[in-house]
Amino acid sequence: MDPRTRAKAVRSPRGARVTEIDWADGHKGIYPHDILRGYCPCAGCQGHEGSIKFVYPSSHNQTELDAIAPVGNYALQLTWFDGHGSGLYSYKYLRALCWCDECRPGVAKDDRSELPRA
Repeated sequence: MDPRTRAKAVRSPRGARVTEIDWADGHKGIYPHDILRGYCPCAGCQGHEGSIKFVYPSSHNQTELDAIAPVGNYALQLTWFDGHGSGLYSYKYLRALCWCDECRPGVAKDDRSELPRA
């Protein structure tokens, strides 16, 4: 398995606004919850198109995580306080969503462009 897409540890304390993932290649990924929810890959949020659009969360409950569960060796299922939990975030997709300073320097953090489906 590619160390860039193998999660070693996932941290998201209750009430946090950011989830952190330690990857096997030594990278520490930073994932603001508004980014994770806005880029939810599920069909309910995105439809069945070829790209993933950023959908602005409409309430605080939409950006507070209730649970994180591993799905096999390839993804995480995130469940939000509003009950939404159908999005599976593959490790490859999560790595592409990293919002750390190395992956998204400066004004790149303001970018909410469409993303290709991973």
